[in-house]
Amino acid sequence: MKHICRLAALLLLLAPTLLAQEHYTEGPVWRVTLVRVKPGQMDAYLSSLQQSSKPLLDEQKKQGMIMDYKIFLKATKNSPEDWDVSLAIEYKNHAALDGLAAKGEAVRDKILGGKQQGQQLTEKRLEMRETISSDLIEEIYLK
Repeated sequence: MKHICRLAALLLLLAPTLLAQEHYTEGPVWRVTLVRVKPGQMDAYLSSLQQSSKPLLDEQKKQGMIMDYKIFLKATKNSPEDWDVSLAIEYKNHAALDGLAAKGEAVRDKILGGKQQGQQLTEKRLEMRETISSDLIEEIYLK
């Protein structure tokens, strides 16, 4: 009887997920970061992305750590506190995130020259921009 109760409880917990999946198929996972660039810093920030982030992301893509990446500029701002740039990194699935930090450090060291150089880049970018949010979202395909 205990086993039947446990099974029933498990099915009740999974029911919303199971019912939802009749409407879609799971796709890749995206890390989407929204950034507000400080006044007068857009050119410097985009140059920094081109010189440092692009080679890093290209290498991660080459090694199969990520599937793709995209950078978006927002054409309209609703307020001065709104974001300007969105950085999106595509991963095959949630499992692709396992062990990613160590792999990312190896790529960082190869491209930027080491932890200290990566930290200097981060500090320099703090002068140019503010991160508004960073979310992990899953793409779905409607059936």
